[in-house]
Amino acid sequence: MKISAINTYSSKPNFTSNKNGYENPINRSTESGLAVLGSVGASSLLGATAAGIGSCFIKQGAKNRALKLSGIGAAVGLITLALTLPAKLYNTKVRAFTREKEMDVFSRDRELKSNIMEEVDKEVKDENVSLDDKINHYTSVQMANNGNGLLIKGA
Repeated sequence: MKISAINTYSSKPNFTSNKNGYENPINRSTESGLAVLGSVGASSLLGATAAGIGSCFIKQGAKNRALKLSGIGAAVGLITLALTLPAKLYNTKVRAFTREKEMDVFSRDRELKSNIMEEVDKEVKDENVSLDDKINHYTSVQMANNGNGLLIKGA
């Protein structure tokens, strides 16, 4: 029979940072990059559509037809990009800021609940604390977790 060491490796994500004890997964530069990419893609699609519509109006044998169509497509694409990109970047910044704050609140809430439950667990294991105090503290924590702010305790 062979005895091997116990592996304590955990695959849980580790949110660590120097500032708050966790790392916020929201990355503003990635969000703005995706917004620019989406706006450029939509503008080029609209430019290609405008060039395709323009090909219906410019005759087949016209001089410099391809140059005219590409100019129409590029102009429509650039105008669309110039009109949509600033608003899209602003909305992305606002949404990223909001999601960062929501994630901060969520992380702090989880950390606080974890600390409170650890304290209640220590109190339950402590033999010097009376059973009534243990029950009262545990029910207070459970009522707070369930969102019931008012707890009426009997005398």
